[in-house]
Amino acid sequence: MTTARETVLGRIRDALALAPVQDTTVRRAYRTGRSLPDDERLALFTDRLVDYKAQVHTCTADRTAQVVAEVLRERGAQRIGVPAGLDAAWLDAYGGEVQQDSVGIPAPRLDALDGVVTASAVSCAETGTIFLDGSPDQGRRALSLVPDLHVCVVDLSTVETGVPEAVARLVPERPTTLISGPSATSDIELERVEGVHGPRTLAVVIRTDV
Repeated sequence: MTTARETVLGRIRDALALAPVQDTTVRRAYRTGRSLPDDERLALFTDRLVDYKAQVHTCTADRTAQVVAEVLRERGAQRIGVPAGLDAAWLDAYGGEVQQDSVGIPAPRLDALDGVVTASAVSCAETGTIFLDGSPDQGRRALSLVPDLHVCVVDLSTVETGVPEAVARLVPERPTTLISGPSATSDIELERVEGVHGPRTLAVVIRTDV
């Protein structure tokens, strides 16, 4: 007996045989190469993040540990998760329990964490979007989605003005997660509900001199 899956795939194969795929050149004429001075880029990025209801904290690189610890303390985070490649110095001022993540830890167990601290790959000021690419200091996607609090450290030097400029800095082969504020959706009455598909709270620590 033919399954529904086999039927659907068979029809797709038949359609492709009748109309073979042809290489097409995509014209990419969108605006690129935009830039803003550091102070304007920081102001724009901050404005967009706040509009998305993210918490924003700015600091110099030498105060990273203090600011991260303050954010975790304010949220009452006693047990946090971190990717294996996170700079350990960022947690020097934190007195709680730190669990280093690994692929061997089932995703449901991450729910026992009070929060997670990660770095970031690239950000876009114009849209207030942070890009994670699965690098060692950012970890797997589950780590930044399951815990209720995500503290993300962003270097101002990695914040681009627009989307094309930000995407150009990404490695296409890497898994990319885009974050624009805490996870949120609206119910049938258009009431905003946070924490449905990811962290209820996003705290962004922007290091202005890196």
